[in-house]
This record gives sequence, C-alpha cells and structure tokens, in this order.
Amino acid sequence: MICPNCKNDMIVVQHHQIELDYCTNCRGVWFDAGELELFLDSLKLESPNLVIKNILGLPELKSSHGRRKCPICKRSMKETAIGQPAINIDVCRQGDGLWFDGGEVTELLRQLASKPSARANSQQQIITFLGEVFKVPE
Repeated sequence: MICPNCKNDMIVVQHHQIELDYCTNCRGVWFDAGELELFLDSLKLESPNLVIKNILGLPELKSSHGRRKCPICKRSMKETAIGQPAINIDVCRQGDGLWFDGGEVTELLRQLASKPSARANSQQQIITFLGEVFKVPE
C-alpha cells in the first residue's frame, strides 16, 4: 500500500491478528475499516465513539495539508478531529479506513489510557506496543 502522506510504500505490522499499514518514512498509520476498534479492543481500551461511521459524521476541518487520497479507493479523504484535546485525522469518505499522521495514534492511546474506565494494565500494554512498533520521534 502507498502512504497517502509521503507516497512511500508502507509495511504491514501485525498485532493480535490485526494488520495495520505503517509508513516507516513519515510514521503514519492506516487503519482499514473496523481495525481501529479491533486494535483498541486488543489493548483493552473502550471508545464507542471511534467507529468509522461515527467519525464520518464529525464536522470536516479546513485541511492544513491539502487533500489526501484514500490508499484503497483513491478518492479525497476528509480531515476531522477526534479526542480531547483534538487530534486531526483523515477519514475515507467511502468508509474504507482512517489515516493517522506520525504520533497521532500515540496521542489517542495516551488519551484513552488516562480515562478512569481504562483497565489497570492498559497503560503498560500500550507502552510496550508503541515501543515495538510506532516509534515516536524525540
């Protein structure tokens, strides 16, 4: 798959039978439809608002980087904000998936792990996973 941000080839990273597409150049992550929910569930984090159909219903932001194309359907994606504080992500208008720029998955996981409903061991699982896969630039 080609990265919608920098146009380099992405690699497939497998985590609990979930195949995520990861760009080693810009460190962005593509989640196919349904994978974000599976990913969060595998880390024992809950967030019912992060289903793709709910994200598609969020208001569109004025793009700070220009229109990106979905790596699946090749159509323009919409930029929208999730989380608190807001994390701007790109979502395929056809529902094919979600694009997170480098560091945005880390920020979302930090937000979700800090919620009182997060299970006790979630933070350590997240830290371990992020250390292995999504290296955050210093």
